[in-house]
Amino acid sequence: MAAGTPVVVERLLLVVLLAAAVAAPEPVIRADFPDPFLLPVGSRTLAFATNHGDTNVQVAISADLKDWRRLPDALPTLPAWARRGFTWAPEVIAVDGGYVLYFTARDEKSGLQCIGAATAVDPRGPYTPQGTAPLVCDTARGGSIDPSPFRDADGRLYLYVKNDGNHPRFNLPTEIVAQPLSADGLALTGRPVALVRNDADWEGRVVEAPTMVRRGRAYVLLFSANDYGWPRAATLSPYAIGWARCAGPLGPCSDAPGNPLLASRDAAAGCLSGPGHAAVLQRPEGDVIAFHAWSATARCRPDREARFLHLMPLRWDGDTPVVGAE
Repeated sequence: MAAGTPVVVERLLLVVLLAAAVAAPEPVIRADFPDPFLLPVGSRTLAFATNHGDTNVQVAISADLKDWRRLPDALPTLPAWARRGFTWAPEVIAVDGGYVLYFTARDEKSGLQCIGAATAVDPRGPYTPQGTAPLVCDTARGGSIDPSPFRDADGRLYLYVKNDGNHPRFNLPTEIVAQPLSADGLALTGRPVALVRNDADWEGRVVEAPTMVRRGRAYVLLFSANDYGWPRAATLSPYAIGWARCAGPLGPCSDAPGNPLLASRDAAAGCLSGPGHAAVLQRPEGDVIAFHAWSATARCRPDREARFLHLMPLRWDGDTPVVGAE
């Protein structure tokens, strides 16, 4: 080996590491904005997120997916059954005459997280809660969280949720469950169907945060798995995004063999800790995947208790999702 070879190798390694760092996604909202959801409205996009401070449902708007402007609380008044401070994972779908916002909130009666629905004419809100009780609450299996609506090509609506079996009072397996919705999005029809369970090593005790995407005739269910937190400063968060291929909106579904689709990476690869709770914005010019990840220091260590909003290109190899630019 020539005397200068080690230096060349070191320089090449440095170039590779720097390229990886440059390719890492930069957050578009550098503030606590967890469990994001994107809704296209004309030439603009709305982003919704879990509660923060006195705001039950955070919402921001952008014309270019880069610069975001905060809007008022989308759900300023919670339903009578819900306790403040636990309003998670809001998602919105358009229906005849307006929009329906689905959200997770703490049920005063059971003490569990349950799912409610609210309506508005303006997609930005304010939304008005509907019903005197939760829309979905699997009290036998820890409650229900992370509602995600989906409209199929035939116009039929479906709702995807996670049973909160990993709640410490229950210690049960977790599943992602699908159920048909009425045309107005305010009532469940048919029977719930389990699509995915935490039965793979990388998933740990949790599968959650479902979102169904139709790609041509293919159905792809994105979901998150494992502990969402960043428990030890010496390691990255185990939280990650995976996917399953489904035969239809009600399954059956099978986990992709190459999971996870997007996982944590260390400082050398650009630092990303705990990417999760994906949402997909489908566009003619190319799809975008939104997710949150933990705020980190330059050395990829926990910075503060905040999960920032990230966006990345979502490409497709047939019906297989691929995160990142070509």
